[in-house]
Amino acid sequence: MYQAIRATAYEPDPRHGPWQEELRVLPLGEELHQELTRLHSETASGSRHPDRLPVRQLNALLQALAPGVIATGRRAGTDGRLPWLYAREAVPPEALAPLIGTWAATRFAGDDDGDGPDLEQQLLTTEGPDPVRLPHWESERIDLTETVTSAGGTAEPASRLYHLLPESIAFRLAARPFRTRGATLHFRVESAGDGTRLISWPPQQYEHRKQTWFYSACLTITVQTVPFAPRFRVHVSTGVRRWTTQLDLRPHQLSGATVLLDAPLPWPEGPDRGYRLAVNSLGYDRRLKEVTWRHRSPAPLLPELDIVRHYPEPAELLTHPERWIHGCGEVAAGIVHHTSLGPHGVGSGLMPLERAELDAWVEEGLRPMLRRVADLTRATRNNTPALIPRSGPRAEPEAREAQLTTLRRTALIHALNGRPLEVEIHWQSPQTRAALLAELPKLIGATAGERVRSDADGTWQWRSDGIEIRVRARPAGPLADALPVSRERKRPRAVRFAEAVEGRCALVAERMAPPRTGLGLVIAEIADKDRFAAVPDSDPKHALRIAWARQGWLSQFVNPSDGTDTALEHRARWTWLDAFRQLGAVTTPAHRAGAGIPGDLQYAALWLVRHTRKGPTRCPVRRLVAVRVRPGDGPGALQGWDAERAEWVPYPKLLRLLSTTPEPAAEDSGTDHRGEHPDATPRERRAVDSEGAALRAQRETESQVRALLFQLRDRPTLLMVDAANLRQCWPRLRNGSLARDMLGFGTEPDQRLTTYGSDLRLVSVRDANNREEVAEWYAYDARGRVGFAEGVWGAVEPENRVFASTAAKPHTAKLHKGLMKLVPTAEDRRAPGKTAWNPAQLEITVLGCLSEKALADSGREGKEPDRPADWATLAHQMRYLDDYPPLARPLPLHLARLAGEYVLPVAATKTARETESPVRAQVSDPAPPTADAD
Repeated sequence: MYQAIRATAYEPDPRHGPWQEELRVLPLGEELHQELTRLHSETASGSRHPDRLPVRQLNALLQALAPGVIATGRRAGTDGRLPWLYAREAVPPEALAPLIGTWAATRFAGDDDGDGPDLEQQLLTTEGPDPVRLPHWESERIDLTETVTSAGGTAEPASRLYHLLPESIAFRLAARPFRTRGATLHFRVESAGDGTRLISWPPQQYEHRKQTWFYSACLTITVQTVPFAPRFRVHVSTGVRRWTTQLDLRPHQLSGATVLLDAPLPWPEGPDRGYRLAVNSLGYDRRLKEVTWRHRSPAPLLPELDIVRHYPEPAELLTHPERWIHGCGEVAAGIVHHTSLGPHGVGSGLMPLERAELDAWVEEGLRPMLRRVADLTRATRNNTPALIPRSGPRAEPEAREAQLTTLRRTALIHALNGRPLEVEIHWQSPQTRAALLAELPKLIGATAGERVRSDADGTWQWRSDGIEIRVRARPAGPLADALPVSRERKRPRAVRFAEAVEGRCALVAERMAPPRTGLGLVIAEIADKDRFAAVPDSDPKHALRIAWARQGWLSQFVNPSDGTDTALEHRARWTWLDAFRQLGAVTTPAHRAGAGIPGDLQYAALWLVRHTRKGPTRCPVRRLVAVRVRPGDGPGALQGWDAERAEWVPYPKLLRLLSTTPEPAAEDSGTDHRGEHPDATPRERRAVDSEGAALRAQRETESQVRALLFQLRDRPTLLMVDAANLRQCWPRLRNGSLARDMLGFGTEPDQRLTTYGSDLRLVSVRDANNREEVAEWYAYDARGRVGFAEGVWGAVEPENRVFASTAAKPHTAKLHKGLMKLVPTAEDRRAPGKTAWNPAQLEITVLGCLSEKALADSGREGKEPDRPADWATLAHQMRYLDDYPPLARPLPLHLARLAGEYVLPVAATKTARETESPVRAQVSDPAPPTADAD
């Protein structure tokens, strides 16, 4: 058993002191900023921010071609005095002026003649009545480890380091090759909005079945903070970047793709020459009816700057992607693979041994300025709750399945509470229908004698030990067809989608009545989203979920059979288990977190559902979902909060209530516009209104949280939140605003957590969430072996509040830990084609507990204080259930997040307004069963 895990994270080394670099810094300058702002205001009428220059494309161009430029500053387009460019040495005017001039001529070209301003000549000429002079480069000694410590003890880097430090680290590492097993990889720098990446270049090649696939090593570098940590962190995650060289798409099907361009500098030698790949994006332009470069791409500007070399056109790149990844002359380009572009022969991910080798190379390259963060040791040996054993004498498959069946039946009895369950199966293939009907009695332990079948109407019925389930199976028919969404683009997309939803709702109403017992479940076989990708918004799943919820039915979907019997049986099993979860039939195993956990503890979780206009119904909404779990409370064990009626309701009822979420009212924002410029455009006013709406959403969310805390005061409570999910509407959950055992809202001072409940504890969790906020990891031992390990990791001391939770790998993960994909061994030449899976680290922060200080502040000095490690262990163990592999989050948060799938607001349509009915009134508790319920 591994006793420690190692994170791929680094921090400033106090033994080295500040990491200072002498850099050249260039502001945009007052004259240049004014001239660009003038050009922008003349050519971009109706812009939401006419005083904010759209310089992203220019920044990308400068990073790609200006010799020595490391990074660009934030918000430089709003103020000419702010730092704009950071470079190792000053970029000469004869190199900088053509880049700025070419960008301006393209960006601010007039609609009449297409010729833009000749800003390049103005920048190079100091004479004339109104010269536009380039600002002077300034020398600045910058501390790349500059830190500010918050009042709560969290170290935060200076704001510019979030962008500047990853770029500096990337160039430092790219100067050193990575050597492993006789092979050498060289890296290039890719600047991205979510961090800086190192891409091995040229790509590796993998030949399989007479096809060649291309891939590279990919390292992502980000700057992060950790609650209460005395130093900020640099996270370096590793993976595989795959390149698309075989496109099976028509141009109009290409919604977007990223292209990395390898082009030499058109100017003499400079620092960092050849280390950067230029980031571009292309996609289908419906107006031009062709694939084009997107606005922020520097690629279309390069031919204007370099007339010697040939650069790829989008159509040429899509036609011959393999030719361009090999390079044409001195220029090469690669299309970054995405699943929407088709399958790929190289699997994603790296296994721990290869990650450890790259990690050691990074560590060596960052010395002595940065050091590795301390390894984490086990905080407890109780890795799991009291689960049914998977090994040992009591773990025979038949005996274990019998115990699981008993647990499921008990959970169903509590969830149904004496009511029959009506199930409608809408199938497209007889195999799926047969698999679902065969799997249900296995899961609940129903015998043949407990089943009654009626061939007349295709129904099945099981009665046993307080459970009665009636199943009716029929073809899905037109219910599973694609939604006929209008292509009339002049009308809002949300309205067109809503009209299609109303049509599908009418079709469902014709075919199905509300469940007679008030508790109904639909299982529908529908193709996955890729089947409907050709026509936007045509996937019927969301429309069907809305339609069935209006009729009082919960819904669960299953994809059609792929012809593999074992896979179909597996998917049928999971379909029923997910359906049981929606019914609230979930059993929470007894924890083994320690004697300090109250016996009558309840769990609560908050999840904020946020949809934009790109969301599932094209309708923006914010909705706070709250779930409460009371183990051992029988029928009331799993409930959700009904904010309108201010009461806890059964989980299935919560799901149906969430489906009635109305479209946000398009009412006046209430923002005071009296202080604005009298010539402010409607678009500028909308921008102000948007900021006001965000502030109101924050206040509303915080008000709901306060109200919920009041409802949880009746017994000891562990409240769980996901910081990344909630902090946008609850900003005091940001790391720099946290304080131990305190809670804050809005601009008010922090208050003791015990103010909101004398026995309240608060745990915040966080994962990598696509921003690498939590570092990757691997386990290791004293003999140098690396691998995986499950458990809770961190120092067991009262002051430590941050722990790592790692789960066991699923039984389906069969790859050996020493698999090498970047440089395959002779014994495993097919390694690149395998998908590597690694358990993610979940960061658990015990924000509030009854610490010694908290007890003293609340006048309870004699009580035994909490051990933060026990509460972190409890949250970790809530990831484990008998019927499931380890969850990504603790069970209450998992349930709250999945409940958000029912938050599907629909835009108002004329038909809906004319036939509007109190849908919410239909969502009521069913009447108790009567003797003639059959």
